[in-house]
Amino acid sequence: MTLYINTASYEEIIIGLFAGTKTLALKKFKAPQQQAEKLLPAIASLLKSKRIKLSAIKKIIVANRGGSFTALRIGVITANALAYALQISVEAEFPSPKKTKKTSTFAIVEPDYEREPNIGKPKISTF
Repeated sequence: MTLYINTASYEEIIIGLFAGTKTLALKKFKAPQQQAEKLLPAIASLLKSKRIKLSAIKKIIVANRGGSFTALRIGVITANALAYALQISVEAEFPSPKKTKKTSTFAIVEPDYEREPNIGKPKISTF
């Protein structure tokens, strides 16, 4: 059983369940700038609706390229954390040898940002 996670868009989440090449469930829903709040409950709901236990998941595939900087990170971090907790493999949807780190016991996927993040400098006020 494979869990698919895609939070590359800051407006929506796509999650899916696959048994081999067979699609068991695919859910796409709006979550404008709310991926962090909605991703895990959505995964739990999807598993419950299909009567599948989390322990049945043997692999996670995660979208790791494109889209919003923060939204992409949320999906990748969630996939890595779930894979680590379940002691299963996690794979990038768009594999890149430079963006997958392996240790002797575990591999993690890193986000592949298409551009530098637009993070403004904090304004320093003077008194």
